[in-house]
Amino acid sequence: MKKSLAEIAALLNGTVTDAACIEITGVTNIDDAGPGDITFAVPPHLDKAGKCAAAAVIIPDSVEAFPKPAIRVANPRIAFTTLLSLYTPKPDIPAGVHPAATVSATARLGVNVAVMAYAVVDDQAVIGDNTILYPHTYIGRNTTVGSDTLIYPQVTVRENCQVGSRVIIQSGAVIGSDGFGFVTISGRHEKVPQVGNVIIADDVEIGANACIDRATTGSTIVGRGTKIDNLVHLAHNVVVGENCYFVAQTGIAGSAKIGNNVTFAGQTGCAGHVAIGDNCVFAAKAAPINDVPANSFLAGFPARPHKQWLRSEAAIGRLPDMVRKIRELEKRLAQLESK
Repeated sequence: MKKSLAEIAALLNGTVTDAACIEITGVTNIDDAGPGDITFAVPPHLDKAGKCAAAAVIIPDSVEAFPKPAIRVANPRIAFTTLLSLYTPKPDIPAGVHPAATVSATARLGVNVAVMAYAVVDDQAVIGDNTILYPHTYIGRNTTVGSDTLIYPQVTVRENCQVGSRVIIQSGAVIGSDGFGFVTISGRHEKVPQVGNVIIADDVEIGANACIDRATTGSTIVGRGTKIDNLVHLAHNVVVGENCYFVAQTGIAGSAKIGNNVTFAGQTGCAGHVAIGDNCVFAAKAAPINDVPANSFLAGFPARPHKQWLRSEAAIGRLPDMVRKIRELEKRLAQLESK
C-alpha cells in the first residue's frame, strides 16, 4: 500500500509539517523504520525519532520544531494504531464450515461464520454473525458466542458459557474449566461439582493460555472492554468490572469482586473473597489480601500504599548499615557497662 503524507494526515485529522507529497509504504517502530516508513514518537523519544531513518514521524501537536517531515496529531499512539490497521489488513478467511470441522446438527450458526478445519461446535451452541473459529477450537454444549468474535487455534470454551461480541480469544485459552473446589473428608479431598458458567462481555480480549474457571454456582464474570494478558488465571466466581487490565501471570483467587478500570500489573496475586474498588492500580508482584477502596495505588506483599511501600523498600536497603551501627553501639555500651 502507498499513500502520500498528505493523505495520511487527512485520515488522522493531523497537520503535515513538510513534504506532503512523499509516499509512505509501511508503518513500524523507530528502530526498524526505513526510508519508506512512518513511525511515531512521544517524549522522551522525540530526539531519537528525529534522527531515525523513517520518511516521516507522527508527533504530538504540541511539538513546534522537528527535524524531519512529520504529522502533528492530538494523540500519536492512537494515530499509529489507526495506521497499523490500515497497512496490515485482516486475513481473508472465507465464511463457511470446513469439511474437516464438526458442527452439531442442533448448533446454530449466524451469517458469514467461518468454522475452520478440526474445530468442534457442540450441541445447542450458538455462534453469532461474522465470527471466526480457527482450527482445533472447541465450543461446548449450550454455549453462545456473539458476533464479530475471533477465537484462535486450540481455544476451549466449555459448556453453558457465554462469550460476547467483538471478543478476541488467543490460542490455548480455556474458558469454563472447573473451578478449584474441594472439601476434605477424613483426609480425602472430595471434588465439589462446578455447575456454574463463565460470562464474557463484549469487547474483551483474552490472552494465550489464560484460564477463566467456571463458577461453583452462578457465574464467573468478565466485564465489557476488559483486557487479559497471557497466562492469567481468574478463579471460580470472580467478578470483574469493565475496562480492567490483567497483565501476564496475574492470578485472582475465587469470589474476588473487582471494580471498573482496575489494573493488575505482572505477577500480581489477589486473595479470594475480597472487594477491589474502581480505578485501583496494583504494581507488579503486589498482593492485595483485604478489601481495597477505590482509587488506590498499592504495591508489595501484602499490598499497601505505593508511597509507603517505597519507603519500606528504601529502609530495607539501609538494613546492612543499620545492623553494623547497632553492633558498634552494642559493643560501646558493653564497654561502658564494664567500667
